[in-house]
Parts: sequence; structure tokens; C-alpha cells
Amino acid sequence: MKKVLALLAMVVGLGACGGEQTTYINIGTGGTAGTYYPLGGAFAEIWNSNIKGVNATAESTGASVANVNMLEKGDIDVAIIQNDVASYAENGVELFEKKIENIRGMATLYSEPIQCITTDDSINSIEDLRGKKVAIGAIGSGVYCNAVQILETAGIGEKDYKPQYLSFAEAATGLRDKQIDAAFLVAGVPTSAIVDLATQRDVKVVNIDEDLANKLKEKYSYYTDYKIKGGTYSTQKEDAQTLTVQSMLVVSSKLSEDMVYNMLKSMYANSDRIKAAHKVGEFIKEDTGLEGMSIKLHPGAEKYFSEKGIK
Repeated sequence: MKKVLALLAMVVGLGACGGEQTTYINIGTGGTAGTYYPLGGAFAEIWNSNIKGVNATAESTGASVANVNMLEKGDIDVAIIQNDVASYAENGVELFEKKIENIRGMATLYSEPIQCITTDDSINSIEDLRGKKVAIGAIGSGVYCNAVQILETAGIGEKDYKPQYLSFAEAATGLRDKQIDAAFLVAGVPTSAIVDLATQRDVKVVNIDEDLANKLKEKYSYYTDYKIKGGTYSTQKEDAQTLTVQSMLVVSSKLSEDMVYNMLKSMYANSDRIKAAHKVGEFIKEDTGLEGMSIKLHPGAEKYFSEKGIK
């Protein structure tokens, strides 16, 4: 009997050894009212369906900067972040006291225009934000970095306005309830939280004038010009001139070359699922996957884009 049990145990053990190993991939996104969260859900679904042995899960986080810190700690394996924040992280500047050694580029995704949103008729320029309650994103977020850079370059220091450290959803609620005067958002357009707000309030996108835009582009090389067309939000009648950064996928250097290669291959092969997740999905294309890449590529991404002849 003992011999039979021992033989059965050996067989079970051999079966377990021969079983398929599961690779768990945690994806850091952003707030549930933003753009990163639905995209992260689409990426997880694609990778689970197309890469054998993968169990990917998207989770809501504090967005770009929080994602970098989680990536460094190993709490997540993949993240959607802004390309400017990726550069800060790799070089250990701005919000990062040290270089983040394990961050690698996977692909750039789409433009993320900086949107200064207001429902106040008296606010028509960045200068008009003096003395106002302005949501500038959660401390440690990419939005926070961009908002502070814009305001300071315009000569508006922290004492010149009333900063509110709010998420996308909180800022939209604050605008709706007239608890704040304006809010900075950095997200693909249209942004769902603002689409919803425009059904209740007259929403306006504040222009960043040419002089201020030129100063910012000279100081921060990752900014480029962007026009948010009139009608993007139901109550926005005119075009608004602003600046944009790029969103991108970053991965841990610990992920294998084959895994990252297959993640890219399946992602681009299932573009319809990404488009269904959010309107910005139409801008996520293989041939623009390296535009605005601000950090060192993961070897799996190098292999994929090299095979496609994309530089």
C-alpha cells in the first residue's frame, strides 16, 4: 500500500512539474474616471486571451508618478504613464530623488493634451487663474507636475492661487458643484469626466497663449502644441490651443524579452478591442509606437519594432 501511495505521489508530482506556469502581470493605470483605466482593462483582456499562461489584471492607481513608484517596488509589472514622467524617473529628477533603474519603455500610445477646464466665464487665460481655487492633480501625479510647470512659467506661484490636490473625478465634481474655479487634467480627449460635466455645466477649455507655450516648450522639450477642437465637449464652442505630452506603456526590466514581444504583438493585432475601450484607441498604432519614446527600450520592444522596421 505504501508503495502504491508513493507511486501516486510521484505521478502527481510529475504532473505538477509538467503543468503550465502562470505569469501574473499587474497593470498600473489611473483613476477610474480617466483614460488609463479602461485602456488597462483592454490590454489585460487582450493579453489574457492571446498569450498562453498569462493572468493580467488592471488596477486603478494614482497614475503616472504613483505607477513608477509601484513599478520600482515590484507591485506592478506594466504601467501607463506620461512620457515626461518616464524621463524624470529614468534620470532621477523632478519628483524622483534617485534614478529608477528597472523602468523600460514598451511603446508610446497617444497624445495627452493638458486641459485647463473651467465653468467660470471670467476665466479666459492662464493669467486669470490668479486668486482662484484651482485643482492641480494629486500630489505626485503627472498632472501636478504639468500644472505647476505651466503656472510657475506664467509667473503664478503657489501663493498666487488656491491649489486643490484633486483627482479627475474629484475635480469634475468640484467644478459641477462650484467648489473650485478651474481644474487641470492631462488625458486623451474627450475625457469622460468632462464629457459628463458638460451635460450639467457650460464647460470651457482655457487657452495657453502662444507666448507662454513657447516659453514652456523652450524650457521643457517634451511639450508640443495641440489644438482641442471646438465641439470636443458639448458646450465648448471654439478651438482651444494647449500643449500635449505623450502617454506610453512602461514595463519592468524583469519581464522577459519574449513576454514583452508577445504583449506588443497581441496588442497591435487586437486594435478593435482597444478602440472599443476608449476613443483614443484609434490613435494607438504600431507605426507611431516609438514617437516620443523618452527612455531606454525593453529588449522585447527593441526586437518587435526592429522586425517591423520602425525606428
